[in-house]
Amino acid sequence: MASTIQGNKLWKAGAIVFWLLVWEIASLAIGEELFLPSPSSVVFRLVSLIPEAEFWTSILFTLERILIGFLLALLSASVASGLSYRFRIVEILLDPAIRIIRATPVASIVILVLVWVRSRNLSVVISFLMVFPIIYTNVLEGLKSTDKDLLEAAAVYRIKGLKKLRYIYIPSLSSYIQSAISISLGLAWKSGIAAEVIGLPDGSIGERVYEAKIYLSTPDLFAWTIVIIILAFLFEHFFLFVSGRFLKECER
Repeated sequence: MASTIQGNKLWKAGAIVFWLLVWEIASLAIGEELFLPSPSSVVFRLVSLIPEAEFWTSILFTLERILIGFLLALLSASVASGLSYRFRIVEILLDPAIRIIRATPVASIVILVLVWVRSRNLSVVISFLMVFPIIYTNVLEGLKSTDKDLLEAAAVYRIKGLKKLRYIYIPSLSSYIQSAISISLGLAWKSGIAAEVIGLPDGSIGERVYEAKIYLSTPDLFAWTIVIIILAFLFEHFFLFVSGRFLKECER
């Protein structure tokens, strides 16, 4: 088992090295940093950004708002899915709204929301709107897939309330919640940054990305993109770890 895990890690590392080589070769072939900077120039620019206070304040600004939007969506979508599972009329009423949000392009939603919301809070609302349908759909599907025999047994033995939630519903929901978190966190970052690029709130990552584009600073653009990818990766794994431990504790 250990050798298999080690082998998988080596293959993944090899894949990363392969694409870095492809990037380097493509950069050399083009021969123009404006169009495609080399990996070394991007890394150098990223390292030079790290000591700057503005670098960290931009990260904290965006991080705070995207996480607020994500957590609000996680809480409200879980409650809404519970209500939809319990009351059919709630599911019917929410269905058109969920379908509209999922079908509407992010850019269109950003522009519409910007009419009503200050740009500083735009990424909160957009992250919320993009995450809500995913969490809602997954949790509702998990509730509907709960073993009917277990529910009948719980009714016979009069198992209700928290015990029913803990020993029947949570085990059924566990994989659905994990899947929803994995998908929605990446989308929260993508949509939140897109909202900032359009709304341009002062001191945000989106503003830095837009400035890099305006001033044709391609290494900066790539460096900030790498920062976004790293942040999304770290927080996805953090939330998956925390939610996994929480769900296991609830099942005990």
